[in-house]
Amino acid sequence: MAQIFRWSGQAIIYAAMGLWLGYFANQPVYVHLPPDQGLIKLSVVHGAQRKGACRKRTPEELAAMNPNMRTPYDCPRERLPVRIEILLDGEVLYDRSVAATGLAHGGSTRAYERFAVASGQHELVARMVDSARTEGFDFEHAATIDLAPGENFVIDFRAEAGGFLFEDGADSIETPG
Repeated sequence: MAQIFRWSGQAIIYAAMGLWLGYFANQPVYVHLPPDQGLIKLSVVHGAQRKGACRKRTPEELAAMNPNMRTPYDCPRERLPVRIEILLDGEVLYDRSVAATGLAHGGSTRAYERFAVASGQHELVARMVDSARTEGFDFEHAATIDLAPGENFVIDFRAEAGGFLFEDGADSIETPG
């Protein structure tokens, strides 16, 4: 008799837990994006130019060093910050200066942002400065994009491919610089 109560109690608890999990698996309803918006994602991993120039070591300096440390050039590890600017229809969507990673700031700069924007046709401009210049940009790409509702549009940066790449998920669109 006691075992019947034990099995019944266990069945009630399992049923209550199943109902609780079932309810919270569907409620509250999560909406990733409103139905009239698309998503623009910025993804940048890039090593900017070094903060200082390399200098050639003298023969005396090289002789004073351990044999395994004798490199002919002394180059600083620290890299310059990267300034990234994204314009959508002439308005600034993103404008930041991002420092290099690492203890000595000698690693790559990493930037990842997401922007929910209204779907439709937009003028998109991506710009970057990765040098010590004070005016203008080292990389700049512009394109007219047609953002569908719920679409993920990616702004990627690849220095070896010439700069910014605009990708709409299915097709890669390289824009003229």
